[in-house]
Amino acid sequence: MSTDPVKLGIVGLGRWAKVLSRAAKKSNKFVISAGYSRSEDKRQAFQAELGIPAVPDMKTLLSDPEIKGVILTVPNEQHLPVAEEVAKAGKHVYTEKPIANTLENGLRLEQLQQQYGVKVMVGHSARLLKGTRMIKEAINRGELGTVALIEANFSNERALELTPDTWRWYKDKAPGGPLSQLAIHQFDAIHYLGGEISEVSSMASKLSPVGAEVDDQSLTLVKFADGKLAYIGSCWTSPGIYSIRVFGSKGLMHYELDFSTWDTPDKLHESSTLYIQRGKDGYSKREVLELPPGDMFRDELELFAQACISGDLPELTAHDGNVALAVVNAALHSIDNNGVNVKLSDVLEGARSRI
Repeated sequence: MSTDPVKLGIVGLGRWAKVLSRAAKKSNKFVISAGYSRSEDKRQAFQAELGIPAVPDMKTLLSDPEIKGVILTVPNEQHLPVAEEVAKAGKHVYTEKPIANTLENGLRLEQLQQQYGVKVMVGHSARLLKGTRMIKEAINRGELGTVALIEANFSNERALELTPDTWRWYKDKAPGGPLSQLAIHQFDAIHYLGGEISEVSSMASKLSPVGAEVDDQSLTLVKFADGKLAYIGSCWTSPGIYSIRVFGSKGLMHYELDFSTWDTPDKLHESSTLYIQRGKDGYSKREVLELPPGDMFRDELELFAQACISGDLPELTAHDGNVALAVVNAALHSIDNNGVNVKLSDVLEGARSRI
């Protein structure tokens, strides 16, 4: 088997494309060999800054037989049509989260795999954070005993900065505010840590003084198929935080990181905390665990590159992406109906019936 780096393309050359392209330069397993945007100015700026050739049209990118997969960092409503174009060309698809602008389109995007014989991967990179992986390893070893409860939070100050000329101001563009923009990361993380999700309920509030359409506070409760529970908070009017805590019969683990270093994940371990508290030990007896360096963006793209070679994608699948988006939809339905419990299977089946 060739050990040459896998060649990937990238479509959509805004801020996030640059974040991923910088992460790509740290890998010897793949290389981003071409980029495309409809904007000539963005193409020129991307090529000048990253040194990655920008092609004048999609046809040029997709006709290159050496490009095995394509990374999409386009707006949510463009995920499905661009992914379909890529899949038709026989190339694997990586799309940023959420998988699509609607659950129906997310399920259509998942179907591209069977239709065109490609893999679709969704960039829920937060589950690749080293602290989250170490918690999962501890669960699998039985170190925490029977897990009964998970709590998670992802918050920042976004709602204090919104103006009517930003898309996050509007309810139809950012439904639920932090629910769809931040909490969705944690929905995927708890799915990874806790397994199948069965029911969802949620409430929301609007407290920011700027007057945006969207809610800016979100609290969601989740019940897993095996009976464990989780609650996920997301505040859009506070300093940034990302934290997960898992409670088991033999111990608990807490992971927290500095959100200000999110775009430089190779530095996250320098300002993150992971500890385990065992049995009946108090907080003073907690064991602080050393976090190794990592880069969730490089790691996810290396996973995608490997899938382009092997055709095997063990996680970050289209199904995973649709589960996270279905939890968002279930939470929004619950908010609109005074916190009613919503079965996730009903949300998924309802979306499938509308395709």
